[in-house]
Amino acid sequence: MANLGVACVQLTSTKDWMTNLSQALLLMERAMVNQPRLIVLPENVFLFDAKQMREVALSDATAKILAAVGRFAIENNVFVLIGSHPMAHDQFGNLVSDERVRQASILVGPDGKQVARYDKVHLFDVDVADKASSYRESRFIEPGEVNPVVVQIDGVSLGLTVCYDLRFPELYRCLAELGAEVVVVPSAFTFKTGEAHWHTLLQARAIENQFYIAGVDQVGWHNETRQTYGHTVAYSPWGELLDSMDESDQGSIYFKVDTEYLREVRAAMPCLKHRRL
Repeated sequence: MANLGVACVQLTSTKDWMTNLSQALLLMERAMVNQPRLIVLPENVFLFDAKQMREVALSDATAKILAAVGRFAIENNVFVLIGSHPMAHDQFGNLVSDERVRQASILVGPDGKQVARYDKVHLFDVDVADKASSYRESRFIEPGEVNPVVVQIDGVSLGLTVCYDLRFPELYRCLAELGAEVVVVPSAFTFKTGEAHWHTLLQARAIENQFYIAGVDQVGWHNETRQTYGHTVAYSPWGELLDSMDESDQGSIYFKVDTEYLREVRAAMPCLKHRRL
């Protein structure tokens, strides 16, 4: 049986990647008080501006960001998940076409090197009753391959997803079938949609797949029209609230993945074995 300490950082990113990097590193350092083995950052953590994605992806900014995160991981002997960052190339090294990017979730290991990468599959092309009104991620982002990612950290199986993926339960069932014991959802959930569905969706994914789940969200106003929900939160395989934040704080939550407890839940309520479809 294994245990994994996880810290999840909530912050308000802007269009200035250098400011975002400094703030993220500060909050990561503060999160080390709990001695986590894994730190998870939200979606768009180093750049909250779709119009700059391609430019930043092709500039030396991305190399500087990855180097800084790598140094932190080495110095603190932790894994760091960059919730998402725009990448100009896909996982095979091919340049993304149409001036778009991949929205890549990148896991950096304690040696400072990339351990895994998941490119966001589901893109948020939705009309919302808020100041932004309309969201069209596909204008700036190319969807990744449908290739669910589960990676091992100290004997615990971690599944990777991003934001809008949360509304597609088939992805989470696939991750469960691949052995995921904890799944992270780095996000920039809009305030309106978060207020309506954030907690319900996260808790449902945890209960129906009987794994730990953490929703790691951006928070507050990022510009004149874009507000995110915050409420970074973690749930157990039984749907229990483990830790959470509200819609105003920048900081982090902390929880532990206990694989023995996960197995107890699955043994007592063997839903995954009872499936008929």
